[in-house]
Amino acid sequence: MGLGLEESLRLTVAALMRATGDSQRVLAVVLGLTQTQISRRQSGVTSWTLRDVEVLAGYYQIAVLDLLAGPVRACETLPAARWRNTNAGKGAGR
Repeated sequence: MGLGLEESLRLTVAALMRATGDSQRVLAVVLGLTQTQISRRQSGVTSWTLRDVEVLAGYYQIAVLDLLAGPVRACETLPAARWRNTNAGKGAGR
């Protein structure tokens, strides 16, 4: 059995944060939330909202459906300029 959508989204956000070097504090600013609220979403205590998903997709410059498709797809479609080290994106998930 595969992952549920919420768990998949948490893993995807974690993968994108790692790929870009973003912290929970950065995402908190982007989403207009606190770092604690981001932590609660990432730990599964609170669910990500549809608004969160839409804002995150825009921030990472990927389609919402690519964000929801899981970490591999999200990282594959992440623009090279968004990778922490541009060369890191060329071999990771591509």
